Amino acid sequence: MPIDENRRCAVLGKPIGHSLSPVLHQAAYRVLDLRGWRYDRIEMDEDGLPAFLSALDDGWAGLSLTMPLKRTVMTLGTPCDRWSSELRVANTVVLGGDDGPLLFNTDVDGIRLALSHAREHSRGSVQPVGDRLDVVILGNGNTALSALAAVSMMARDLHVVVAARHPESRTTLRDFARQRSDRMTLETTVLDGSLRCIAEADIVISTLPAHAADPLARRVAPETTGNVTAQDGTAPLTPKRGAMLLDVAYDPHPSLLGHRWSQAGGLSIGGEEMLLYQAIGQVHRMTATSRGGDPRTVSWPREGFSPTDGHEVDVVLENAMRTTLWEAM
Repeated sequence: MPIDENRRCAVLGKPIGHSLSPVLHQAAYRVLDLRGWRYDRIEMDEDGLPAFLSALDDGWAGLSLTMPLKRTVMTLGTPCDRWSSELRVANTVVLGGDDGPLLFNTDVDGIRLALSHAREHSRGSVQPVGDRLDVVILGNGNTALSALAAVSMMARDLHVVVAARHPESRTTLRDFARQRSDRMTLETTVLDGSLRCIAEADIVISTLPAHAADPLARRVAPETTGNVTAQDGTAPLTPKRGAMLLDVAYDPHPSLLGHRWSQAGGLSIGGEEMLLYQAIGQVHRMTATSRGGDPRTVSWPREGFSPTDGHEVDVVLENAMRTTLWEAM
Protein backbone atom coordinates (compact mmCIF):
# COMPACT_ATOMS: atom_id res chain seq x y z
CA MET A 1 0.00 0.00 0.00
CA PRO A 2 1.59 3.33 -1.02
CA ILE A 3 2.38 5.91 1.64
CA ASP A 4 1.92 9.47 0.36
CA GLU A 5 3.79 11.91 2.56
CA ASN A 6 6.73 14.24 2.18
CA ARG A 7 9.58 13.15 4.46
CA ARG A 8 13.28 13.94 4.38
CA CYS A 9 16.34 11.94 5.33
CA ALA A 10 20.03 12.56 4.73
CA VAL A 11 23.53 11.28 5.35
CA LEU A 12 25.81 13.65 7.28
CA GLY A 13 29.58 13.70 7.57
CA LYS A 14 32.78 15.29 6.33
CA PRO A 15 33.78 14.50 3.63
CA ILE A 16 30.47 13.26 2.23
CA GLY A 17 30.53 13.69 -1.54
CA HIS A 18 31.55 10.05 -2.14
CA SER A 19 28.68 8.56 -0.14
CA LEU A 20 26.44 6.01 -1.87
CA SER A 21 23.86 6.06 0.92
CA PRO A 22 21.38 8.13 -1.16
CA VAL A 23 21.43 5.44 -3.85
CA LEU A 24 20.58 2.72 -1.32
CA HIS A 25 17.89 4.57 0.59
CA GLN A 26 16.11 5.85 -2.49
CA ALA A 27 16.03 2.30 -3.87
CA ALA A 28 14.42 1.19 -0.61
CA TYR A 29 11.77 3.93 -0.81
CA ARG A 30 10.76 2.64 -4.24
CA VAL A 31 10.38 -0.93 -2.93
CA LEU A 32 8.37 0.23 0.10
CA ASP A 33 6.26 2.59 -2.05
CA LEU A 34 7.15 5.59 0.11
CA ARG A 35 6.08 8.37 -2.22
CA GLY A 36 7.43 11.81 -1.48
CA TRP A 37 10.42 10.58 0.53
CA ARG A 38 13.84 12.03 -0.34
CA TYR A 39 17.37 11.38 0.89
CA ASP A 40 20.28 13.80 0.48
CA ARG A 41 23.97 14.27 1.31
CA ILE A 42 24.88 17.09 3.69
CA GLU A 43 28.45 17.97 4.64
CA MET A 44 28.61 18.40 8.40
CA ASP A 45 31.35 18.61 11.00
CA GLU A 46 31.19 18.04 14.75
CA ASP A 47 30.76 21.71 15.61
CA GLY A 48 27.79 22.15 13.29
CA LEU A 49 25.79 19.08 14.32
CA PRO A 50 24.00 20.42 17.46
CA ALA A 51 22.60 23.49 15.69
CA PHE A 52 21.64 21.46 12.64
CA LEU A 53 19.67 18.94 14.71
CA SER A 54 17.86 21.61 16.72
CA ALA A 55 16.75 23.41 13.54
CA LEU A 56 15.09 20.40 11.86
CA ASP A 57 11.33 20.54 11.38
CA ASP A 58 8.73 17.77 11.55
CA GLY A 59 9.29 16.79 7.94
CA TRP A 60 12.55 15.05 8.82
CA ALA A 61 12.43 11.29 9.42
CA GLY A 62 16.04 10.29 9.92
CA LEU A 63 19.77 10.82 9.51
CA SER A 64 22.64 8.52 8.67
CA LEU A 65 25.95 9.53 10.28
CA THR A 66 29.48 8.89 9.15
CA MET A 67 32.86 10.37 10.12
CA PRO A 68 33.28 12.31 12.37
CA LEU A 69 29.81 12.35 13.93
CA LYS A 70 29.12 8.86 15.30
CA ARG A 71 30.33 9.64 18.81
CA THR A 72 29.49 13.36 18.82
CA VAL A 73 25.78 12.61 18.42
CA MET A 74 25.61 10.59 21.65
CA THR A 75 25.03 13.73 23.76
CA LEU A 76 22.28 14.94 21.42
CA GLY A 77 19.81 12.05 21.54
CA THR A 78 18.73 8.89 23.33
CA PRO A 79 20.46 5.57 22.56
CA CYS A 80 17.71 3.02 21.87
CA ASP A 81 19.41 -0.27 20.98
CA ARG A 82 22.02 -2.53 22.51
CA TRP A 83 25.04 -1.37 20.56
CA SER A 84 24.47 2.39 20.62
CA SER A 85 23.96 2.12 24.38
CA GLU A 86 26.98 -0.09 25.05
CA LEU A 87 29.48 1.28 22.54
CA ARG A 88 28.39 4.92 22.78
CA VAL A 89 28.59 5.06 19.00
CA ALA A 90 25.60 5.63 16.69
CA ASN A 91 25.28 5.86 12.92
CA THR A 92 21.48 6.29 12.79
CA VAL A 93 19.17 9.03 14.08
CA VAL A 94 15.39 8.63 13.92
CA LEU A 95 13.44 11.90 14.08
CA GLY A 96 9.86 13.05 14.27
CA GLY A 97 8.74 11.60 17.58
CA ASP A 98 7.88 13.23 20.91
CA ASP A 99 11.03 11.86 22.60
CA GLY A 100 13.57 13.77 20.54
CA PRO A 101 16.31 12.18 18.42
CA LEU A 102 16.48 8.38 18.84
CA LEU A 103 19.91 6.83 18.28
CA PHE A 104 20.80 3.41 16.89
CA ASN A 105 23.90 1.53 15.73
CA THR A 106 23.37 -0.57 12.60
CA ASP A 107 27.10 -0.79 11.80
CA VAL A 108 27.59 -3.83 14.05
CA ASP A 109 24.99 -5.93 12.27
CA GLY A 110 26.12 -4.49 8.94
CA ILE A 111 29.60 -5.93 9.50
CA ARG A 112 28.34 -9.24 10.84
CA LEU A 113 25.90 -9.78 7.97
CA ALA A 114 28.51 -8.79 5.36
CA LEU A 115 30.79 -11.53 6.70
CA SER A 116 27.91 -14.03 6.86
CA HIS A 117 26.83 -13.28 3.29
CA ALA A 118 30.36 -13.78 1.98
CA ARG A 119 30.78 -17.05 3.86
CA GLU A 120 27.46 -18.42 2.58
CA HIS A 121 28.40 -17.56 -1.02
CA SER A 122 31.96 -18.85 -0.85
CA ARG A 123 31.03 -22.30 -2.22
CA GLY A 124 33.02 -24.06 0.44
CA SER A 125 36.24 -22.08 0.00
CA VAL A 126 35.85 -20.60 3.48
CA GLN A 127 36.01 -22.83 6.53
CA PRO A 128 32.88 -22.69 8.73
CA VAL A 129 33.26 -20.51 11.81
CA GLY A 130 34.05 -22.81 14.70
CA ASP A 131 34.51 -22.35 18.42
CA ARG A 132 37.78 -20.42 17.97
CA LEU A 133 38.30 -17.41 15.74
CA ASP A 134 41.50 -15.43 15.12
CA VAL A 135 40.71 -11.88 14.05
CA VAL A 136 42.80 -8.85 13.09
CA ILE A 137 41.21 -5.39 13.08
CA LEU A 138 43.13 -2.63 11.31
CA GLY A 139 42.42 0.72 12.93
CA ASN A 140 41.11 1.59 16.38
CA GLY A 141 38.39 4.18 15.80
CA ASN A 142 34.62 4.01 16.09
CA THR A 143 34.14 1.58 13.21
CA ALA A 144 36.82 -0.68 14.68
CA LEU A 145 34.81 -0.82 17.89
CA SER A 146 31.71 -1.83 15.93
CA ALA A 147 33.80 -4.47 14.15
CA LEU A 148 34.91 -5.87 17.50
CA ALA A 149 31.29 -6.05 18.64
CA ALA A 150 30.35 -7.83 15.40
CA VAL A 151 32.96 -10.57 15.74
CA SER A 152 32.10 -10.98 19.42
CA MET A 153 28.85 -12.64 18.25
CA MET A 154 30.56 -15.07 15.88
CA ALA A 155 32.52 -17.46 18.11
CA ARG A 156 32.87 -18.60 21.71
CA ASP A 157 36.68 -18.29 21.77
CA LEU A 158 38.05 -15.13 20.18
CA HIS A 159 41.62 -13.93 19.85
CA VAL A 160 41.73 -10.40 18.46
CA VAL A 161 44.68 -8.26 17.42
CA VAL A 162 44.05 -4.55 16.90
CA ALA A 163 46.69 -2.92 14.70
CA ALA A 164 46.83 0.87 14.41
CA ARG A 165 49.30 3.69 13.94
CA HIS A 166 48.85 4.62 17.60
CA PRO A 167 47.53 1.41 19.16
CA GLU A 168 47.42 2.69 22.75
CA SER A 169 45.63 5.94 21.95
CA ARG A 170 42.14 4.45 22.43
CA THR A 171 41.02 2.31 25.38
CA THR A 172 37.45 1.56 24.24
CA LEU A 173 38.33 -1.65 22.38
CA ARG A 174 40.40 -2.98 25.26
CA ASP A 175 37.61 -2.15 27.71
CA PHE A 176 35.10 -4.01 25.51
CA ALA A 177 37.31 -7.11 25.43
CA ARG A 178 38.01 -6.95 29.17
CA GLN A 179 34.27 -7.18 29.86
CA ARG A 180 34.30 -10.46 27.89
CA SER A 181 37.58 -11.85 29.18
CA ASP A 182 36.05 -15.32 29.64
CA ARG A 183 35.84 -15.73 25.87
CA MET A 184 37.88 -12.95 24.26
CA THR A 185 41.53 -11.93 24.38
CA LEU A 186 42.80 -8.75 22.77
CA GLU A 187 46.27 -7.46 22.06
CA THR A 188 47.41 -4.35 20.24
CA THR A 189 50.28 -3.65 17.87
CA VAL A 190 51.45 -1.07 15.38
CA LEU A 191 50.40 -1.59 11.77
CA ASP A 192 53.89 -2.64 10.69
CA GLY A 193 53.91 -5.25 13.44
CA SER A 194 50.72 -6.96 12.32
CA LEU A 195 52.01 -8.98 9.37
CA ARG A 196 52.38 -12.32 11.14
CA CYS A 197 48.99 -11.92 12.82
CA ILE A 198 47.33 -11.11 9.49
CA ALA A 199 48.86 -14.20 7.90
CA GLU A 200 47.42 -16.38 10.68
CA ALA A 201 43.98 -14.74 10.91
CA ASP A 202 40.64 -16.25 9.97
CA ILE A 203 39.13 -12.78 9.52
CA VAL A 204 40.78 -9.43 8.86
CA ILE A 205 38.68 -6.26 9.03
CA SER A 206 40.24 -3.04 7.79
CA THR A 207 38.55 0.07 9.15
CA LEU A 208 41.29 2.33 7.81
CA PRO A 209 40.52 5.23 5.44
CA ALA A 210 40.92 4.69 1.71
CA HIS A 211 44.53 3.95 0.71
CA ALA A 212 45.76 3.88 4.32
CA ALA A 213 46.24 0.10 4.05
CA ASP A 214 48.11 0.29 0.73
CA PRO A 215 51.56 -0.23 2.32
CA LEU A 216 50.28 -3.47 3.88
CA ALA A 217 48.62 -4.46 0.63
CA ARG A 218 51.94 -4.33 -1.19
CA ARG A 219 53.21 -7.03 1.15
CA VAL A 220 50.41 -9.45 0.22
CA ALA A 221 51.38 -12.09 -2.33
CA PRO A 222 50.44 -15.71 -3.14
CA GLU A 223 52.34 -18.50 -1.44
CA THR A 224 55.08 -19.83 -3.74
CA THR A 225 57.95 -22.23 -3.56
CA GLY A 226 60.31 -19.92 -5.41
CA ASN A 227 62.06 -16.73 -4.43
CA VAL A 228 59.17 -14.45 -5.34
CA THR A 229 58.95 -11.40 -3.09
CA ALA A 230 56.17 -8.98 -2.28
CA GLN A 231 55.74 -5.86 -4.40
CA ASP A 232 58.04 -3.83 -2.16
CA GLY A 233 60.84 -6.41 -2.35
CA THR A 234 60.27 -7.90 1.10
CA ALA A 235 59.07 -11.35 2.10
CA PRO A 236 55.41 -11.75 1.10
CA LEU A 237 52.44 -11.83 3.46
CA THR A 238 50.28 -14.81 2.48
CA PRO A 239 46.78 -15.15 4.01
CA LYS A 240 45.46 -18.48 5.21
CA ARG A 241 43.53 -20.33 2.55
CA GLY A 242 39.97 -19.00 2.56
CA ALA A 243 40.69 -16.30 5.15
CA MET A 244 38.19 -13.44 4.88
CA LEU A 245 39.08 -9.77 4.48
CA LEU A 246 36.44 -7.08 4.91
CA ASP A 247 37.70 -3.64 3.87
CA VAL A 248 35.05 -1.17 4.98
CA ALA A 249 36.26 1.46 2.49
CA TYR A 250 34.37 1.06 -0.78
CA ASP A 251 36.07 3.76 -2.84
CA PRO A 252 38.18 2.77 -4.69
CA HIS A 253 36.58 -0.56 -5.52
CA PRO A 254 38.24 -2.88 -5.09
CA SER A 255 40.83 -1.47 -2.72
CA LEU A 256 44.44 -2.42 -3.35
CA LEU A 257 44.32 -4.56 -0.19
CA GLY A 258 41.16 -6.35 -1.36
CA HIS A 259 42.56 -6.92 -4.84
CA ARG A 260 45.84 -8.41 -3.64
CA TRP A 261 44.09 -10.47 -0.95
CA SER A 262 41.97 -12.15 -3.61
CA GLN A 263 45.03 -12.75 -5.79
CA ALA A 264 46.73 -14.44 -2.84
CA GLY A 265 43.85 -16.90 -2.36
CA GLY A 266 41.83 -15.15 0.33
CA LEU A 267 38.17 -14.10 0.21
CA SER A 268 37.87 -10.33 -0.20
CA ILE A 269 34.69 -8.48 0.80
CA GLY A 270 34.20 -4.89 -0.28
CA GLY A 271 32.88 -2.22 2.04
CA GLU A 272 29.75 -1.95 -0.07
CA GLU A 273 28.51 -5.14 1.64
CA MET A 274 28.67 -3.54 5.07
CA LEU A 275 27.15 -0.38 3.60
CA LEU A 276 24.24 -2.39 2.21
CA TYR A 277 23.36 -4.25 5.41
CA GLN A 278 23.71 -1.28 7.74
CA ALA A 279 21.51 0.70 5.35
CA ILE A 280 18.78 -1.96 5.45
CA GLY A 281 18.75 -1.60 9.22
CA GLN A 282 18.54 2.16 8.92
CA VAL A 283 15.63 1.98 6.48
CA HIS A 284 13.67 -0.25 8.86
CA ARG A 285 14.25 2.19 11.74
CA MET A 286 13.66 5.45 9.85
CA THR A 287 10.46 4.31 8.12
CA ALA A 288 8.94 2.40 11.06
CA THR A 289 6.61 5.16 12.25
CA SER A 290 5.25 5.88 8.77
CA ARG A 291 4.55 2.15 8.32
CA GLY A 292 2.67 1.87 11.61
CA GLY A 293 5.52 0.68 13.82
CA ASP A 294 7.91 1.93 16.48
CA PRO A 295 11.61 2.35 15.58
CA ARG A 296 12.57 1.25 19.09
CA THR A 297 10.92 -2.15 18.69
CA VAL A 298 11.92 -2.92 15.11
CA SER A 299 13.26 -6.47 14.97
CA TRP A 300 16.27 -6.15 12.69
CA PRO A 301 17.96 -8.37 11.90
CA ARG A 302 14.94 -10.61 12.40
CA GLU A 303 15.55 -13.62 14.60
CA GLY A 304 17.07 -16.34 12.49
CA PHE A 305 17.66 -13.96 9.57
CA SER A 306 20.54 -14.70 7.26
CA PRO A 307 21.36 -12.76 4.10
CA THR A 308 20.21 -15.70 1.95
CA ASP A 309 17.17 -16.89 3.91
CA GLY A 310 15.27 -13.96 5.36
CA HIS A 311 11.81 -12.50 5.70
CA GLU A 312 10.19 -11.94 2.31
CA VAL A 313 10.17 -8.14 2.58
CA ASP A 314 13.82 -8.14 3.65
CA VAL A 315 14.85 -10.30 0.69
CA VAL A 316 13.06 -8.06 -1.83
CA LEU A 317 14.53 -4.99 -0.15
CA GLU A 318 18.04 -6.44 -0.09
CA ASN A 319 17.94 -7.53 -3.73
CA ALA A 320 16.69 -4.15 -4.96
CA MET A 321 19.20 -2.20 -2.90
CA ARG A 322 22.07 -4.49 -3.90
CA THR A 323 21.24 -4.20 -7.62
CA THR A 324 21.01 -0.41 -7.45
CA LEU A 325 24.26 -0.20 -5.49
CA TRP A 326 26.19 -2.28 -8.02
CA GLU A 327 24.83 -0.17 -10.88
CA ALA A 328 26.11 2.96 -9.13
CA MET A 329 29.61 1.64 -8.44
